[in-house]
Amino acid sequence: MSYKIIGDSCTDLTEKQKQDPHFQIIPLTLQVGDTQVVDDETFDQKSFLELVKACPECPKTACPSPEAFKKAYECSAENIFVVTLSEHLSGTYGSAVLGKQLYEEEHGTDKNIFVVGSHSASPGQLNIALFLQELCEAGVPFDEIVERVMDYRLKMKTYFVLESLDTLRKNGRLTGLQAFFATALNIKPVMGADEGVIIKLDQARGVNKALSRMCDIALKEAGDTSGKRLVIAHCNNPQRAELVRRTMCERAQFRDVVITETAGVATVYANDGGIIIAL
Repeated sequence: MSYKIIGDSCTDLTEKQKQDPHFQIIPLTLQVGDTQVVDDETFDQKSFLELVKACPECPKTACPSPEAFKKAYECSAENIFVVTLSEHLSGTYGSAVLGKQLYEEEHGTDKNIFVVGSHSASPGQLNIALFLQELCEAGVPFDEIVERVMDYRLKMKTYFVLESLDTLRKNGRLTGLQAFFATALNIKPVMGADEGVIIKLDQARGVNKALSRMCDIALKEAGDTSGKRLVIAHCNNPQRAELVRRTMCERAQFRDVVITETAGVATVYANDGGIIIAL
């Protein structure tokens, strides 16, 4: 089958997937003070982190336009799959759906287009995208792919530990949760997602203890992991990503483990040193 997998720029592809023509990324725009940064292949994480550190204002993100998605759908692929940030975190899902409507108004239903909000971010989006590709390469019919991906999303869990939750809090992504002001005690919350809504799961003193607790919770909730893919995304800290990989793999078996680095959107919210996992 001819197919394309489209993600917004929080779908943090590995270098291998970036070279695969089946994948396409639609960039969000990042705003730091008066500076706008397009979250595409030109994104420089180191420079961006320095820009954020030097700016007193909280960085913000803006989702792509429906037209950007519509243009991406105007390709030769007969089957198009779109993976977006959780609709509770971004308007990207709505833009992708509206882009589909615009495409079909102009071109009719000459191809299959499926848009899925990941109920996650970064590694969760990549996890779904990789599962989509496996199904496409196996020649699974479109309707069956849709059904299986929705089930995959339902069973997938996302967890994260960040140095700071300030950006999430200031941008209204922690709705219903109390703010965390325990930085003087070096308390780090262990966070997760419930159908795309951020929730607090636990906390620990220090990042390493929080990461260990995150692994405890993830493995307990995952049950049998032998058929699962573990995806780990890090923001400028491959050593922490490797620590999490080693901790998880010493205690459980996975059919695949993928480590990727955050691009612009996930860097905004994960901040320097953040770790996010999805399985």
